[in-house]
Amino acid sequence: QVQLVESGGGLVQAGGSLRLSCAASGRTFSSYTMGWLRQAPGKEREFVAAIHWSGASTHYADSVKGRFTISRDNSKNTLYLQMNNLNPEDTAVYYCAAKLWAAVTTTSYDLWGQGTQVTVSS
Repeated sequence: QVQLVESGGGLVQAGGSLRLSCAASGRTFSSYTMGWLRQAPGKEREFVAAIHWSGASTHYADSVKGRFTISRDNSKNTLYLQMNNLNPEDTAVYYCAAKLWAAVTTTSYDLWGQGTQVTVSS
């Protein structure tokens, strides 16, 4: 089973960039479709982006298309989220998640990281 640890969160001004990383333990990382989800204070957790276990396809929420890029490096067992042109509405705890052999459009994940805080100031 894969364990997930996020890093890279922090405080950034509007218009700035951050790159989140999610380090996965275990030898089966390449078998997992990976996703980033976020939860803002007082709001439900929402989908941000996903990448298929093969790496061949990605899927984004409309709110981040053109600004965020999800990628993975299976040789390093690491998932990334490059976030550009951040705005205060992107402020949330960002979670890395995984589901074995899933479609990139999956809406349910089995494994979760502990989350990393992203705060965007105006």
